[in-house]
Amino acid sequence: MKKNLETIRSLFSTLGTKFKRKPPKQEPVPASNEPVTTPRGQVTQNGKTKKFDRFSIISWVATLLLVAGLLGGALLYKNSLSAAAAPAPQPTSAPAEEEPSAAAQPQLGAPVAAANEGGSLSITRKLQLKTTIPERERYAAISYRVIRGDAMLSIAENFNLKSETILYVNNQLEDNPHNLKPGMELTIPPVDGLYYTWKDGDTFESVAEKFDTVADEIINFPGNRIDLTDPKVEPGAKVMIPGGSRALQDWLIPSASSGGSDGGSGNICGGGPVASGFGWPAGSHNISGNGYGPGHLAIDIQANEGEPVYAAGSGVVTQAQGGWNYGYGNVVQIDHGNGYVTVYAHLSVINVGVCTAVGQGAIIGAAGNTGNSFGAHLHFEVRSGGTNVNPYTVVQ
Repeated sequence: MKKNLETIRSLFSTLGTKFKRKPPKQEPVPASNEPVTTPRGQVTQNGKTKKFDRFSIISWVATLLLVAGLLGGALLYKNSLSAAAAPAPQPTSAPAEEEPSAAAQPQLGAPVAAANEGGSLSITRKLQLKTTIPERERYAAISYRVIRGDAMLSIAENFNLKSETILYVNNQLEDNPHNLKPGMELTIPPVDGLYYTWKDGDTFESVAEKFDTVADEIINFPGNRIDLTDPKVEPGAKVMIPGGSRALQDWLIPSASSGGSDGGSGNICGGGPVASGFGWPAGSHNISGNGYGPGHLAIDIQANEGEPVYAAGSGVVTQAQGGWNYGYGNVVQIDHGNGYVTVYAHLSVINVGVCTAVGQGAIIGAAGNTGNSFGAHLHFEVRSGGTNVNPYTVVQ
């Protein structure tokens, strides 16, 4: 504070020097006739000379007024803060069975006195409200363009649908998930089910029975925009059948053996080793695209081009054929002599021939991208008595 006062005083003194009036010039007077005068700005008192400057006095007065104003402003500001801060509500005794009233509850955003600070105020913050907007339910179909790396299973999971639902409503796939190609436009329905074009004579009950669902699902689905007071559909209208299903075409390579359970004598090679168990046919245990389900009675195992493919169990090779093979590409089939047959498709290399006996873990070929394949992987099927089963229930 003292340093600030000296600075202000120096400023006013400098201004006073600049604007100080200069005395008028006087003619020279002989020393003998020169009157006795007192220098400007000096007085004599009791024989002593005392200096004074009018501008210095004014600067001191102005400085004192400025300091007084600053101090007064600081005091007013402090008092206003003390008046604005409300004291913290004190707890009151209430009967144990009564709930505290709303007036006794602390208010959000109000200053709170610290318990151990003797009433000192905490820092107040503006209340921030975060609103979570729920995702609006979808009732209409949307389009999706397939990109490289997509698979039927991943697309279905992204839209919270079953993979067979996408096969139901996209005729260009021909019920085969391997027909998926980059750039293809898919119709993605809002819920699991299928679309149906209403025909003359159809009823809600007959359509629901045809697609294994119930009539109320069709009537109450908002996307169908059916008048609930008079439910009816005009012939030619396309309606959504929620939960509906239909048979999918099985794209399976014809079996080259009977898969009998008589020790392998039922296969075309007349017998061979019998498997006592099944192991994993590739180095990776990850699913790269499609899992087992309607329309894909196999699993697609992650495998890079050229990685080895192993026999899941002991047996005899009943098919080792290159080419398109119904979209399977280069394919190997092994009869395990215990009623089970395994199929390995889309291979880049085949290392065995027909009627070759193999043991579990023997390298029978290499993973590839042949046939109707969307990227290198191993298409692996397990059949029991000629019927496909989920490989996860057989291999370990």
